[in-house]
Amino acid sequence: MLFKFNLSCRKSWLGCLVSLSLSFAGSPLLAQTAPASVDSAAKKPAATTSGTNKAKKKTNNTKATKKAVAPSGTPQGSRSVADASNKPSTKANSSGLKSSTVKPSNAPKARSTAGVAVAGVAAAGVATAGSISAVRSNVVLVQDLSSNTTLFSRNDEIARPIASITKLMTAIVIVDANQSMSDMIEVTTSDIDTVKHSRSRLPVGTKLSRSDMMHLALMSSENRAANALGRNYPGGMTAFVAAMNQKAKQLGMTQSRFVEPTGLSSENVASPRDLVKLLQASASRPAIRQYTTDIQHEVRTSGHATLFRNTNMLVMNPTWEIKVSKTGYINEAGQCLVMMARINNRDMAIILLNADGKGTRVGDAVKIKQWVQQAKVVAGLDGTQSQDSILIQ
Repeated sequence: MLFKFNLSCRKSWLGCLVSLSLSFAGSPLLAQTAPASVDSAAKKPAATTSGTNKAKKKTNNTKATKKAVAPSGTPQGSRSVADASNKPSTKANSSGLKSSTVKPSNAPKARSTAGVAVAGVAAAGVATAGSISAVRSNVVLVQDLSSNTTLFSRNDEIARPIASITKLMTAIVIVDANQSMSDMIEVTTSDIDTVKHSRSRLPVGTKLSRSDMMHLALMSSENRAANALGRNYPGGMTAFVAAMNQKAKQLGMTQSRFVEPTGLSSENVASPRDLVKLLQASASRPAIRQYTTDIQHEVRTSGHATLFRNTNMLVMNPTWEIKVSKTGYINEAGQCLVMMARINNRDMAIILLNADGKGTRVGDAVKIKQWVQQAKVVAGLDGTQSQDSILIQ
């Protein structure tokens, strides 16, 4: 009996509790507080997760790069490209040290800085043997005539064909013979080139003064003009060639030989050092200085005016002060150029023989001029220098 009573009492007590809980569930207070407690419970795991991630990042030895988030309204992909171009990379290399990449905008500056450094060295007057060795002519001789110092030489020991440089000796013989420069000379069939079959702008029958003939022979390397000059020398061509060789001996040109006045024959030979003496002798004669450096000269041939120009384009360059100039070419001699030019207030003899192409001999002359202007060149103790070498102060 007692057991049954107690069981019934317990059932009634549980029923009261259930009724009480149902009544409180519908109250306004619980309706307001219940959502808040649910939101908090939902957020707490997220916060805990965030905190856990931060803790993991702190303990991680390698830094992870966060993905950039574009601001509102930014097209996708635009910001990430901009950031990548402006931020240096800080990825760890194999040694564990950080390495940063230079911004693309800095690369051109680095190249220009190197260029400025090179330019500064050149401007300071520093030169090396390599700079002058860039001259491509097979035979080279550069001599300071003020001190008779050889600044640079290459293959200058032997005599070789000199082509139309021969015409400088032709002009010296004509000037020293004191023949009238106003006498008229006619071009004949005897003046036609039968050796190299070169062309001429002086037709047979052209009559010009001796002065004009020498002018064209020196300035434009006119072969018919040079041959006509030798033919009209007292005693004819034989006497003229003899006079050329005699003059070479007088000038101390011990390695020179001439057989005709034009340079078309490869038997006209001279050493580079002999050609320096030939330049000096030419410079001492005003007419030769003028004719070899004139830019152009006009004469009348076949009843009309014909304009002739200098075969050395450097005479037209105002940065050059050229006192004597002569070009030449035959197969055996290659492209040739000899000049006396004033550089750094000093007279320089430049001998260039056996070059490949007209541009090479001119380019070599320009390189030599730049080198002399920039380098502080001094003579050796014995006043001489070895082949293909220079001394720099």
